Amino acid sequence: MAIQETMGNAISRWGWTISTFLAISYLICIGFGLLMPDAMRMWTAWAPLLPGFEWLTWTAFLSGLICVFAYGWYIALIGVPLYRFFAKRYPA
Repeated sequence: MAIQETMGNAISRWGWTISTFLAISYLICIGFGLLMPDAMRMWTAWAPLLPGFEWLTWTAFLSGLICVFAYGWYIALIGVPLYRFFAKRYPA
């Protein structure tokens, strides 16, 4: 028997999943940037996507972490309703 998932539950599940994934990826990139020489810096990929990010202050670090977490929720809030709409419209 399939469990019917409400829109709110789906958004919540995907919001936490994507946000946590992006936060872990961000932390890995920050750690990599601290360990590697400047020629191999990855933080330059994050800078255009995160307003106020600069390498490396506590304020910028926390701002970047909050932003990537918020991006995950943004993706879930837009993506889940779109997925459900197209899944109903074009069933498998």
